[in-house]
Amino acid sequence: MIAKINSCVLLGLDGYEIEVELDVAGGLPNFTIVGLADASIRESKERVRSAIKNSNYRFPVNKIVANLSPASIKKDGSQIDLALAVGILEASRQIPKVDENICFIGELSLDGNLMPIKGALALVIALRKNERIKKVIIPDANKEECGVIRGIHVIPCKNLTEVIDYLEGFQELQPYVQKYESSDDEMKYDIDFSEIRGQAVMKRSVEIAVAGAHNILIVGPPGAGKTMIAKRIPTIMPDLSFEESLEVTKIYNISGKTSNNKLIKKRPFRNPHHTVSKVALSGGGRYSSPGEVSLSHCGVLFLDELPEFTKNVLEVLRQPMEDGEITVSRANAQLTYPANFFLVAAMNPCPCGFLGDSRHECTCTQGSISRYLGKISGPLLDRFDIQISVEAVNFNDLNKSISERNSKEIKKNVMRVRELQRNRYKGYNILTNSELEGNLLDKYCELDEKGKLILKLAFENLGLSVRAHNKILKVARTIADLDGEKHIAEKHIAEAIRYRTLDKKFWG
Repeated sequence: MIAKINSCVLLGLDGYEIEVELDVAGGLPNFTIVGLADASIRESKERVRSAIKNSNYRFPVNKIVANLSPASIKKDGSQIDLALAVGILEASRQIPKVDENICFIGELSLDGNLMPIKGALALVIALRKNERIKKVIIPDANKEECGVIRGIHVIPCKNLTEVIDYLEGFQELQPYVQKYESSDDEMKYDIDFSEIRGQAVMKRSVEIAVAGAHNILIVGPPGAGKTMIAKRIPTIMPDLSFEESLEVTKIYNISGKTSNNKLIKKRPFRNPHHTVSKVALSGGGRYSSPGEVSLSHCGVLFLDELPEFTKNVLEVLRQPMEDGEITVSRANAQLTYPANFFLVAAMNPCPCGFLGDSRHECTCTQGSISRYLGKISGPLLDRFDIQISVEAVNFNDLNKSISERNSKEIKKNVMRVRELQRNRYKGYNILTNSELEGNLLDKYCELDEKGKLILKLAFENLGLSVRAHNKILKVARTIADLDGEKHIAEKHIAEAIRYRTLDKKFWG
């Protein structure tokens, strides 16, 4: 007898529905799986065999053939275990025919328990798009993340016996529904902007960068607070929306980086070491998985000691910084991962770190400084909207009794500007000033005659590119929004130009 059971597999970040066909027929006992299955699926034969026996069902002593259709899609993962077990029990007439509106995903342990799986959220989201599938049975451990999905009934089960009892009507299981709510404890940070003393210019530039989603490069000596401020950037960013939370959780879930199988509600902060490989940053590998640029999607990617990264690794950033996604090509597939991150980079002005520091003497030669800075290509440097040079904190700043603005105050200001941008660009499929291009840039970044003259002088004297020219306009638009002004004034364009002087100072 032949049984057909619905299941789902992952390809990149997307789920693809498959049909698991089981044929239990006469012949020598054998269990064969066909349909472009990888090792993890082929090994499921032993898990399924033991799970069926230890759940007090009979494993057929017959020739069993399992076909995973369509055969053209490569399939991996252990989530097909449950569909195989249910199909074998139906094909061997131990249970009645299974409703074709139900999909089964889950890994079986040898005693028949359902184990949590990677990518459950992505699989359920994909199944929701299929109107024929009304219910999906998942491991109980994955219910928190999947329960927020509407449009499909999520039925969590603990073991194979519970699944069969539900199918036969002996046990009634209600769909699990979880509301998307963020408690104060979930959104609480242990760090705050008020802990940073002095560095008014750096804090001002970071606030501008977050308000308009502008990538920022900070150059300064060791101990200036570059890393300290970068780690606090998520505390002033807008909260994740429900859709953003789903996207981020999908990425981390597929990467196996979620510990409690709940939705991620804080913006990611990724800080890869400078020894990171090209594949680890971009994604891919033998078992293709998202890289650091995707793990920082909707969050912050912080690259400390930027010139210490190898040049070919840094060049990976150019595509995602422009497109908000990264395409990974491999022999067996071409996968596209989301990578819409906020890039923050920090570096010393020279190898010893004290070039331009009034309190320390720089010991670097001009040649070593040139080689150090030369590791960052012009095209990559051009993609930083804001580039600032900061100095070390002095003793008086550390001992000031004046209270610094905290993260809550800065975040409130950022949220006001983000809301202004959202309303302004409604209908244009963009959300922030950093996304302005073409006609929209001309429309919303119009300058008066004084502003045009200042920008012209900067363009000629600093040797700016067209991209740098446009980024100055975008940053000026954000500065005007922070000041609550409708039009870009002379002071706004002047301040925006101050955040591009590194082009000339260090690399000119």
